[in-house]
Amino acid sequence: MGSSQEHTVGEKKSTLIVFGGLPGTGKTTLARAIAEEHSATYLRIDTIEQALRSSGVLVGDDVGPAGYLVAYKVAESNLLMGGMVVADSVNPLAVTRDAWRQVGATTASELVEIEVVCSDLAEHRRRVEARSADAPGLALPTWRDVVERDYEPWDRSRIVLDTEGCTIVEALKQLRRRIDDIRSGR
Repeated sequence: MGSSQEHTVGEKKSTLIVFGGLPGTGKTTLARAIAEEHSATYLRIDTIEQALRSSGVLVGDDVGPAGYLVAYKVAESNLLMGGMVVADSVNPLAVTRDAWRQVGATTASELVEIEVVCSDLAEHRRRVEARSADAPGLALPTWRDVVERDYEPWDRSRIVLDTEGCTIVEALKQLRRRIDDIRSGR
């Protein structure tokens, strides 16, 4: 019997879909919808980090890279079983993006990277200020936190989805089409 990373003829290749973008752009709404549509494993870094904070094992509230490190390993386990994983995080640094890419390579998975943006600053600010926490204990960032966040520019090809001026339904339609194009090699 071969290793768990080998794929046989006709076997469906696993897929890792990695979302990134600043808070308030709509990435969590879109990531959840894509995960539901594909019955994918959904990994949200905010949820993992909040669970770590709530566990009582941390000194202070700074989880450092722990949430991402947990997510990488959970994603890897699910991808090795041939599944689809949707990762939802700010993914602000080249090092986090490279780590997701390494998970895809290690598991011989197809990788789809998506950066969600909102180019209308007034709309982006309105969204950030109107948000409510959807996980117990999760402290949401303020607009100032979002604007001052360390967010490195992407240096590689990815789907960039601007949610300014479009509904969730329109954004999902556009995103589905672009993901399908990548997965079919177009």
